[in-house]
Amino acid sequence: MTNYTIFNKSNSPLYTQSVNTYLAPAIENTPGGDAAKSGSLYILSTGSVSVGAGNSLLLQIANPSGSGKTIYISNLMGGVTAAGTVAILKNGTITGGTTPTPFNANFASVSTSVTTTKQNTGTLGGTPTSFVNVQVTAGMYLLDFGGGIVVPANQTLSIAVGTGALTASANLTWWEY
Repeated sequence: MTNYTIFNKSNSPLYTQSVNTYLAPAIENTPGGDAAKSGSLYILSTGSVSVGAGNSLLLQIANPSGSGKTIYISNLMGGVTAAGTVAILKNGTITGGTTPTPFNANFASVSTSVTTTKQNTGTLGGTPTSFVNVQVTAGMYLLDFGGGIVVPANQTLSIAVGTGALTASANLTWWEY
């Protein structure tokens, strides 16, 4: 368009286009917010757990082989009653324990998570690789990733909160696409 100038002329009004009007408002959202609307945002909570000396609160999600979905970690939040460490690890093994059910953040959705889960207290077995390790004091903690940790099929994400005699909780939020 060589015949058009990119600048307005001083005697012409500035060309504008309203993109956020009352009749057609623009709405922005986070990826997690969009996932919640579509029924793909999940929360896994340990509840408040008493952890014995020398042990950690352990929480794990595994994305099974052939799930057809990728997991995007939104955040990890919780609390501790004494100073400790919050570690996020790739892989690892939790022996025994329970298999808590992830909660769909869209109350109207009947979708369920593809993940398998485990929770227990103790020490993480296997050969996990720690990639986030945060010292925390008594109180709440929040680690926000905004989808920046990606767990593809056939991979496991583990969380360890401890080590020591304390009461702790961990709440993991993620979406799946």
